[in-house]
Amino acid sequence: MRFLLNLERRRLVGTRWHAVGATGYRTAMGRTAATLATLALLAALLGGCSGPPSTTEPTSAPTDGVIVHTPAADLDEALRDELLTMLEEDQAERLEGADHGGDAPRTARLEEIILEHGWPSYSLVGEEAEDAAWAIAQHSDQDPDFQALALAHLAAAVEAEDASPGNLAYLTDRVAVGAGEPQTYGTQIGCGEDGPEPVTPIVDEEAVDERRADAGLPPLADYYAEMEEICAEDF
Repeated sequence: MRFLLNLERRRLVGTRWHAVGATGYRTAMGRTAATLATLALLAALLGGCSGPPSTTEPTSAPTDGVIVHTPAADLDEALRDELLTMLEEDQAERLEGADHGGDAPRTARLEEIILEHGWPSYSLVGEEAEDAAWAIAQHSDQDPDFQALALAHLAAAVEAEDASPGNLAYLTDRVAVGAGEPQTYGTQIGCGEDGPEPVTPIVDEEAVDERRADAGLPPLADYYAEMEEICAEDF
């Protein structure tokens, strides 16, 4: 079965994801990250940056082994621009065959950023660059330890209402699938001979739509309907 990376098109129609579990989130109009989501979809179909350190204070730190995220006081524009450039390089490699050194340099740089600042969150870099950080982490399959680190920091930022719960759902499944374990949200789907198939089984699939709704994702049936068309083109 061909594994399609991040295949589900996240439809960002002017609102931020509104809730995760019992925790409420504010909505915000005017997300321009739909272009990034579309690029991520195209990159998924086709395959799988260094910069100066910022002076912004770290936004998360471990407390007794638990990561606690504190929203940044100010937007770090230099870090935002760096992350967006890293995403452009990621997409150029996947879509255009450009050579920017592969995923490893971006993974290493994002790890540096996370260790210095915590997760690159809405308050630190804005929504588009938070999406960029997620895409880079999502594509860091060559370094499972880093992906686990990124997941922990992203989860802390989501808990603080400072990052995307949809991105957390994707990375949660990505880490699980990379370890050969069942996925929670059904985001990692591939094209088998008979159509769309989850790369690993979905935990308690009868309740998956509730979990997906909590993360701001559409029902699994909608995802499969979209995948049917893509898989038909793929075979």
